[in-house]
Amino acid sequence: MAEFDWSSIPGAWPFLWAGMQTTLEITVLAVAAGIVWGTLLAIMRMSDIRLLSWFAASYVNLFRSIPLVMVLLWFFLIVPALLESLFSTPRTSDTRLSSALVAFALFEAAYYAEIIRAGIQSVSRGQSAAALALGMSQSQTMRLVILPQAVSNMVPLLLTQGIILFQDTSLVYVSSLADFFGAAYKVGDRDGRLVELLLFAGAVYFAICFSASMLVKHFQKRAGS
Repeated sequence: MAEFDWSSIPGAWPFLWAGMQTTLEITVLAVAAGIVWGTLLAIMRMSDIRLLSWFAASYVNLFRSIPLVMVLLWFFLIVPALLESLFSTPRTSDTRLSSALVAFALFEAAYYAEIIRAGIQSVSRGQSAAALALGMSQSQTMRLVILPQAVSNMVPLLLTQGIILFQDTSLVYVSSLADFFGAAYKVGDRDGRLVELLLFAGAVYFAICFSASMLVKHFQKRAGS
């Protein structure tokens, strides 16, 4: 029976930690950008202006109908070429990071848009009618009345989608970006301990995602009490 050798992990920890920082950077920035763009998409989809509603619905349906890894490959090929042609930017690891951030933000925005739209629709229409009766504009009603009330309904789902995004960041291996999973794979392949490093990476992902899921459940219980 083969014995596991975990001796590669302590020495490779700085490299693994650098990969984890890349993973967290992608997750945080993509969540922030995805929520902002997703909010705008949700508002456009509920708009009475048919063109805006059509654009938002088409965007959401498009990105929800194609695999994430395909989107990553598209932007890995398109964004660096575009930056290189416009600004003579060389194809470096920073360019790969930028393409991954753009891909994740645009892809996740489609899912955040549906979460935010459902949160907005969960607020009673009487709240909107009351705000309009007080002389508020549509934009003021949405910004000051509807969205703040919808946040408590949306937060658990937004956080859950963020956990899913954190897991999906491992797909950036298609662009050779050294995230945490990519760093673990490279160390394991280099030292001939691929099984051990992948098991270790899986354990780290599990610990982080399970802890985050427990926090989401705790938040839901507090919000429901």
